[in-house]
Amino acid sequence: MKKNLLSVLILVLMIVNIVLSAVMMMNIISTNKKTAELMDSIAVAMNLELYSPGEGPTVALSDTDTHSMGSQTIQLARSQAAGEAGSGKDVYIVFDIALLMDKTHADYAAYGETIASYDEVIKNTVSAVVSRYTEDECRASFTEDIRNEILEALQNEFQSKFIYGVTLSNIKYGG
Repeated sequence: MKKNLLSVLILVLMIVNIVLSAVMMMNIISTNKKTAELMDSIAVAMNLELYSPGEGPTVALSDTDTHSMGSQTIQLARSQAAGEAGSGKDVYIVFDIALLMDKTHADYAAYGETIASYDEVIKNTVSAVVSRYTEDECRASFTEDIRNEILEALQNEFQSKFIYGVTLSNIKYGG
């Protein structure tokens, strides 16, 4: 009888152990899901995922021609909010700009080799886009949002998409 009672006690303890393990696993899984959701929301807020896979043009490097425009200095818009840093004084942004052109595009033959003759038009278009922003707006979104707006303005100016990318580097602010 003692052996049967001991076997039943062991069986009950094993069932309790399985139930408690299942409850613990459910708590861990739900906590893990909440942590993953939190990390996703932080990544979205910080705009860490600048490019999604498959997004944007897929031009091979061998089909890409780069036109360096050199350094450009542009006066930024004045901040409208009173008490903001930089309000009331002129702020300038200085950056190097380069255009990425698709050599396989039909319009590359017309513009690609002579793109240097359009430097002033390109600089004017870039200046028109960037000068609408304040220093704070540029610091917050210069590398992505404004770059995309510059690209769109250049594509509209040339009425073509042979320019498929704009790179901005050595970005500096001064007043």
